[in-house]
Amino acid sequence: MLNRYFIRPTTIDRIHESWIGEAIESYVVWLTEKKYAARNVAFRVPVLLRFGDFAQRSGANSLEELPTHIESFVEECLNRRKQAISGAQRSVAARGLRNPIRQLLRLVLPGYGSIPAASNPFADVAPEFFHFLLHERGLRETTLVQYRHYLQRLQDYLRRIDRPLLPDLPPKVISALITESGETLDKRSVQSLCSILKVFFRYLYRMGLMTRDLAKAIESPRRYQLSDLPRSITWNQVEQMLQKVDRRSAVGKRDYAILLLLVTYGLRAREVGALTLDDIDWKHDRLNIHGRKAGHSTAYPLAPTVGKAILDYLKQGRPDTTERALFIVAYAPYPPLSWVAVSMRAKYYLRRAGIMVSRPGSHTLRHSCVQHLVDSGFSLKTIGDFVGHRTPDATKIYAKVNIEALRVVALGNGEEVL
Repeated sequence: MLNRYFIRPTTIDRIHESWIGEAIESYVVWLTEKKYAARNVAFRVPVLLRFGDFAQRSGANSLEELPTHIESFVEECLNRRKQAISGAQRSVAARGLRNPIRQLLRLVLPGYGSIPAASNPFADVAPEFFHFLLHERGLRETTLVQYRHYLQRLQDYLRRIDRPLLPDLPPKVISALITESGETLDKRSVQSLCSILKVFFRYLYRMGLMTRDLAKAIESPRRYQLSDLPRSITWNQVEQMLQKVDRRSAVGKRDYAILLLLVTYGLRAREVGALTLDDIDWKHDRLNIHGRKAGHSTAYPLAPTVGKAILDYLKQGRPDTTERALFIVAYAPYPPLSWVAVSMRAKYYLRRAGIMVSRPGSHTLRHSCVQHLVDSGFSLKTIGDFVGHRTPDATKIYAKVNIEALRVVALGNGEEVL
């Protein structure tokens, strides 16, 4: 296998002579099976050889000892560079050194790099809290992620100020946490933090772990209904963004299909990322969306433009893989495209088109789809059903943005609107 990538016999001999040579050769076979480009193999193998020599000089005698030497190896390689590099460049270079080493170790060390089960904050003092949320309150796992996130913020804050949670916690500590969080979080996120803290402290009080109910001392910031404008862009801006996609490349074909799905059906990034080849019914021209946020499924007519874009990607852009996911990462080992990547691709093309909007991403296009339907005269009930809103309240925010009426007012004929 090594002969396929390295012409010089001396290079192959050096790999065989390395004390981790057998592991490196197995790694090359794995890269080949995953269809990595030859240039990737040519770059990664020398990095692994240098790492093996470095770890041996540092006292490593077995593969199990290699993980402890990764960071010191990366630091030495970066410090030996002759030219100064910025912090961002240093981060990219470090990632390029770590990735092949970690891939090798995941291949040869059983259990290395496996993702541990999500550790719950305060598991030592309230071990049953997340069981209570899941089985008694019936919360979804996606909601538990929010609880872990915000309670981890509380746990980190208490560790930073060296303050225990139990048996009692002064309300001023909670107020300080909320005030500090308000400097970096938006109002909606601060409200979520306060709501989760209330549930947590109420649970601790009811279980007798706290002497008083701190939930009563938490006051969420006010956020007035319909006070925010939707993050939509005009249909002309949507077309401007789509024109920035290079549909000649495989990535462009994929991204064009993604953007059309987002803006045509108002899909969420998670819904696009979860699409599989089986969700497209070509015989009946239908697109099936399963497991929506409101807990239901939807079947859409497959618009010709969207169907053509997806078909173009499947025929000329999608990598040859056994994955059933519709959208695939464009480089080896070709995993499914995550919902985060879907949102980031939307953000990329919005920025590339020079469209400035608050918090750009996939939801910008979802808002644009809804706003376009509002401007076209569809009822809010019809629109809500189309985009999968759980309640009419989620749709009515768009009713206050009537572009045509505002245009009439701007032209001085406001009385006609009244």
